[in-house]
Amino acid sequence: MNDPFGEDKLIDFGTVPPDGDALLQQGVTAYRQDRARADRLFREALAAGPRCLPVYFCLYKIHTYQGSLDQALAAAEAGLREGARQAGWRDDFRAWRPSSAGALEGPGRFALYTLKALAFIHLRRNEREAAQAALDHLARLDPSGSIGWPVVAALAEALD
Repeated sequence: MNDPFGEDKLIDFGTVPPDGDALLQQGVTAYRQDRARADRLFREALAAGPRCLPVYFCLYKIHTYQGSLDQALAAAEAGLREGARQAGWRDDFRAWRPSSAGALEGPGRFALYTLKALAFIHLRRNEREAAQAALDHLARLDPSGSIGWPVVAALAEALD
């Protein structure tokens, strides 16, 4: 569980500008040896393309794995706002309605996935109420659990 990016191969980040993809690939490679450099590369990619959702994923993922939960939280919250903006949703996830989450693809899927990540980060920070609020809303938005929130809900239940 130490390597959030898998084996030594290119990662398919989806539709990402070539410069951004190069920085993300370099960041993934750097993560294995130099986590500070990986963070710098991901932040450079974010500065170059703040609408590029995979950058937020990379940032909150590496910081969660490293236990840098304040940084993980900040990256996930920023990613959630950007994903919601691109999906045409409000910043506050509690305002999202099941009909708005109906199309579980593109920026909407990213926003829901990031909300799941936020729930996990909140659990790791021992912020159970915030985690449960996110999980409860995910249960309404994605009742089938297609983005994987039931796994985080099971972790939360095990902590009780």
